[in-house]
Amino acid sequence: MDPNVQYLAEEVAENHADGQMSRREAMRHLSYLGLSAATAAALLAACSKDNKTTVSEGQASTSAAPTSTAAGPVTTVAPLATENITYPGKDITLQAVFAKAASPKGAVLVIHENRGITDFIKSMTGRLAASGYTALAVDLLSAQGGTAAHPDPAELQSTLVNNATDRSAEDMRSSLTELTKRAPGAKLGATGFCFGGNMTWLLLNAGDPPPLAAAVPFYGQLTNDDLSKTKAAIMAVYAELDTRVNASRDFATSAMEKARLTHEVKTYPGVNHAFMNNTGSAYNETQANAAYQAMIDWFGKYLK
Repeated sequence: MDPNVQYLAEEVAENHADGQMSRREAMRHLSYLGLSAATAAALLAACSKDNKTTVSEGQASTSAAPTSTAAGPVTTVAPLATENITYPGKDITLQAVFAKAASPKGAVLVIHENRGITDFIKSMTGRLAASGYTALAVDLLSAQGGTAAHPDPAELQSTLVNNATDRSAEDMRSSLTELTKRAPGAKLGATGFCFGGNMTWLLLNAGDPPPLAAAVPFYGQLTNDDLSKTKAAIMAVYAELDTRVNASRDFATSAMEKARLTHEVKTYPGVNHAFMNNTGSAYNETQANAAYQAMIDWFGKYLK
């Protein structure tokens, strides 16, 4: 199974197991992702409450890694307003939301989750700008009219999967080029969440002209251990209870070590997948603010 299909399919199954999605809706989502009825039913059964491996409070997750907590006070900032923009892609017009920092310390590409451009992504883009980093969040559904043209979340996810790899890599490269125009002379960073974390790793795998100086993928899965095309300093963020994504953490760590990249792996305690999203059920304000501060500190060090 394609890694991106598997990633999204397992997320659907987990949402069903956690009661966030009915079985009928989960089966519909999985059919859009190309799974047969039998395969979809087996996946839902495997991820059911009865079969899920849980992590009790205070217990380490399945893959050992350093646990991170906020070091010192965390400064929170109100996001700046974002604006909708368009700019040239390789063979299409790309859509994005954009926020310019008053005195840019760097420029950051934001890569959205499997729901496209959402209020969370807009807020993160504005928040980065308020912290001093001109930010652009590319809509990876631009080739099909943008997020707003896909009101059905099942169809939206299927379209994202079809765009993944070649289409998405080109769109992200074009977005980095646009950032260099809007923040002349600034070093470039990238961050992404969930599916966007996967895409951040993809950008690093694919080579990233203009070159990235830093990257912060949040709970994304690296599937290709060749990171020789980038020199970016990488801070990889995980959630302690997110055993599904954490299964790829050692693989990612080994790949960064093999490529001799400056890197750090942070696993935040007591939280699950998508703990950064302040519109979702997994949101944890304390750890989200700590992780945001760590990201800003990382960019502050490697985008200066």
